[in-house]
Amino acid sequence: MKKGLLVCITIMLMLLSACENVETTSTPKTSNTSNNRVENATVSNTTSKHESETDEFVIPKNTAEYCDDVFTNLDSETEKSFYGTWKVEKLLGFANSYNDASEYPTGQKIIGDEFIIKKDFFSSKGLKNYNVYQHELKNPLYRLNFICYNTDSFYRLFKTDPDALNINLNDKVKYIVINDSSTNLGIPLSFFIVNNDRLILLLEATSFELKKVTD
Repeated sequence: MKKGLLVCITIMLMLLSACENVETTSTPKTSNTSNNRVENATVSNTTSKHESETDEFVIPKNTAEYCDDVFTNLDSETEKSFYGTWKVEKLLGFANSYNDASEYPTGQKIIGDEFIIKKDFFSSKGLKNYNVYQHELKNPLYRLNFICYNTDSFYRLFKTDPDALNINLNDKVKYIVINDSSTNLGIPLSFFIVNNDRLILLLEATSFELKKVTD
C-alpha cells in the first residue's frame, strides 16, 4: 500500500517538473517573436517614411495638368520682374518644332544685344542683325497670357524641354506677349518669367537667357 502511494507521489512530482520545463522553454520563444514584430514594424515604418519622402519629391506640389489661361494685364509683382534694360546672355534651346528663322542649331545671332522694357516704352532696336525683330513702341500692351505651375503643364503647352531652359519641377512660369497699342497687333517677341526671378526671351521657337543691365 505504502509502496504504491510512493510510486504515485513520484509520478506526480515528475509531471510537475516536466510542466515547469515546458513553460520555461516556451517563455523566451514568445519574447523573441514579440521582439521580431517590433523590429519588423520599425523597419516597415522607416521604409514607408522613406518612400513617402521620395514620392513627395517626385510629385509636383501643384498637380495642375494644364497651364492657366489668364489673358490679363501685368500685376505689380510681374512688372517689377519684367521692366528694365536686358542683355541677351546665352542660347538655351529650341521647341520640338521650329522653322528656318530659328537658325537651328546655333540660334539667331543676338548674343550680347540689348533691348528696353518699360511701362510706357518698348524697344528691341538693339537686336541689330534682324529688322523683323526691331520694334519701338510707345505705350505697349503687355499681356500675361498663361501661367504654368509645373514642368508637365509647361511642356504640354509650349512643347519645349523644361530642362533645356533650366526650369525645375515646381517652378512657376508666366508667359508674356507684347502688342502695339496703335494697331493691337502682336510683335514676334515673347517672354517667360520663371518664379519672378529669371527672364527668358522667345524668338520664333528659340529661347535665350537674359540678364538685367538696369532697372
